[in-house]
Amino acid sequence: MIKKTSRSEVRQKKHKRMRNKIVGTSERPRLCVFRSNKHMYAQIIDDSAHKTLVAASTTQKDVRAELEHTDDKAAASYLGTVIGKKALDAGITEVVFDRGGYIYQGKVEALADAAREAGLKF
Repeated sequence: MIKKTSRSEVRQKKHKRMRNKIVGTSERPRLCVFRSNKHMYAQIIDDSAHKTLVAASTTQKDVRAELEHTDDKAAASYLGTVIGKKALDAGITEVVFDRGGYIYQGKVEALADAAREAGLKF
């Protein structure tokens, strides 16, 4: 009998492998991305202090009010600009990008490009 693992389990396994190499410090915190079927979430995390410095998601009222849909590339790019602006306001300019085990294309790529355009360096 063939046993096939689910896509979410494969993604979580990839994410664990990536997290062995990617660490957010106080100088360069980690920009972590999570996407569900309906929403996207982005956090900037300092792993050495175990603190979330900045967070944004498409479930927030001010972000959701600007979007027609919360699950497309346009929403991801808007979320990237929001997280970039919040990070610059908090004094964060350089981050390490953690794609969360997702393939770097589509929504994840749109969020990363918009965050770069907003002023983050990674």
